[in-house]
Amino acid sequence: MDVEQLLDGIRAGRRAQVARAITLVESTAPRHRETARRLLTELAGHTEAPPAVRIGISGVPGVGKSTFIEALGGRLTAAGHKVGVLAVDPSSVRTGGSVLGDKTRMAQLSCDPNAFIRPSPSAGTLGGVARATVQAMSVLEAAGYDVVLVETVGVGQSEVTVAGMVDTFLFLTLARTGDQLQGIKKGILELADVIAVNKADGDREQEARSAARELAGALRLVRGHDEWAPPVVTCSGLTGQRVDEVWAQVQAHREHLGEAGLARKRAEQQLEFTWALVRDELDQRLRHNAAVKAVSGQVRSALLDGELTAPLAADRILAAYDESS
Repeated sequence: MDVEQLLDGIRAGRRAQVARAITLVESTAPRHRETARRLLTELAGHTEAPPAVRIGISGVPGVGKSTFIEALGGRLTAAGHKVGVLAVDPSSVRTGGSVLGDKTRMAQLSCDPNAFIRPSPSAGTLGGVARATVQAMSVLEAAGYDVVLVETVGVGQSEVTVAGMVDTFLFLTLARTGDQLQGIKKGILELADVIAVNKADGDREQEARSAARELAGALRLVRGHDEWAPPVVTCSGLTGQRVDEVWAQVQAHREHLGEAGLARKRAEQQLEFTWALVRDELDQRLRHNAAVKAVSGQVRSALLDGELTAPLAADRILAAYDESS
């Protein structure tokens, strides 16, 4: 790929080039990874626009994340925003394939010229968040998208991962999902900056309001007085009711951070992301190392035959890598 052409296309907001750039940063091929580094370095050096609003959206499967994102995205584009959506789908642990069906559940937003939806496979990444999500956000911001929504798989660890790469973490939940305090003890809700009880429409509206009150009361038990108190609101992604209120709470959280707080948060995220890149690069070097490939077959056979324990197998692989370095 020609980096200069990609740069020109991204800065001009051309969707084809934006899509190609995200494909590039998602690639694990060594030659693509080097090109992606050059592209991202150039993009970072010419950023004059204010930082985009980065929002992570998560929740259990079936909570209505895609429907909510379509409702929120439509309101934002109508208000003059450009919205980028990164929807991470789980990859099969057996075949590596992924359905990538999120875009089909956002039919109206997919046709909006001021929205860009990119479904991506998690590719086995811990937590279900694709390795290149942070780089993809940078590409979208360089293309002029001032609001970036990251939808996670919603399987537990993904919440922890996405909370470390966005400005505001929005957690969607439902009424009748069990004891609210127990949910907080699992650690998921402790990460949330804004909580919304979705599907608060029709006969379920009163039940959702009751759940929101319970959550708000339980949160007061685990949050310090000096911390940001996550607001708990109700909404309906299906009907669009009170979706504007959710956006207002996201903006309130951003105002609470302030410019200095936002800059500090992003700097800390960049530090953590640096080490994530180091771990990822070491993993790639280990997998492509000739010495490691030479012993991997023997190690695999010995493990399957019960002749070698996992710690000793790991030591043998690492020793092969060290000797070749």
